[in-house]
Amino acid sequence: MSKEKQLALGIDIGGTNTAIGVVDEAGNVLIKKSIETPKHGDAARYVASMAETIRELIHDVKQLNSDINVLGIGIGAPNANYYTGNIEHAPNLSFKGVVPLVNMLKTEFPELSHIALTNDANAAAMGEMIYGGAKGMKDFVMYTLGTGVGSGIIVNGDLVYGFNGFAGECGHTMLVPGGRACGCGINGHLESYCSAGGIKRTAFELLAYYNATDSELANKSFNELTAKDVCIAAQNGDKIALEVFERTGDYLARGMADTIHHTAPEAIFLFGGPTAAGEILFEPIRRNLDKYLLPTFKGTVKIVPSQLKLGDAAIVGASALVWKEAEKN
Repeated sequence: MSKEKQLALGIDIGGTNTAIGVVDEAGNVLIKKSIETPKHGDAARYVASMAETIRELIHDVKQLNSDINVLGIGIGAPNANYYTGNIEHAPNLSFKGVVPLVNMLKTEFPELSHIALTNDANAAAMGEMIYGGAKGMKDFVMYTLGTGVGSGIIVNGDLVYGFNGFAGECGHTMLVPGGRACGCGINGHLESYCSAGGIKRTAFELLAYYNATDSELANKSFNELTAKDVCIAAQNGDKIALEVFERTGDYLARGMADTIHHTAPEAIFLFGGPTAAGEILFEPIRRNLDKYLLPTFKGTVKIVPSQLKLGDAAIVGASALVWKEAEKN
């Protein structure tokens, strides 16, 4: 008699699309689909569409192998509160106020033992611990570099949620008091310097400062230029692009020093598009980090890239919530 195969659903809710996948215990995405994240703000209709897609995926995977058991659903979403199971006042989603997403899905799937949600950076950290480079680690931090700078903090093997469920906002560390406007409305946060948009802003500051008309980046408008363009230019040896990553590495080192002083992690993992620059980004972080650390912490923390696959990482990370919930029971 064959052993029943355990599977989990992972859902990544983005501002434009919602990706849903079936994931096995090794972190392989067996099948996935995408639906539109609605712009109309009708949460009930959205959850109904999500539930229909989940049922289709479960049906399809059971067609391939009937000897399976779906344990539950893990969801990564903006402004997600693990304690309440709600998405609360997410600025980049059309849903206003508080959406009780977990309870809505429990109504749709009462047979599933584990349904939980957290924010996308926390989900990435959980995915790194269950499937990636943090296997066996009990204390580490994940930084996600993208539209913003997110983070997930693991202490003693558990995600840090804090009193209200929203702990771990390392991207909103105060980096430069009175500095650049951050998307949250406060000036000078790490996110405004080290997100994809922050990298672009640094590039334009340097282009103007040096009047660098010979730079590979000089002929692109602000709306055209992307962090990926800066990365490619740096890999091609462009001096402006290389200095952008030198500064970004130093900014991240400053922010990470605060994180290290607070939590004493074994490692900090970086995930997201800008990490494609490789050592062009990682080397200045490591080189500058000790300047900002107390002697007790110097040389104690590894700064390493995530081992999650970029394309499926959000689904995989969300699904990891299910395995973690199952461990508790």
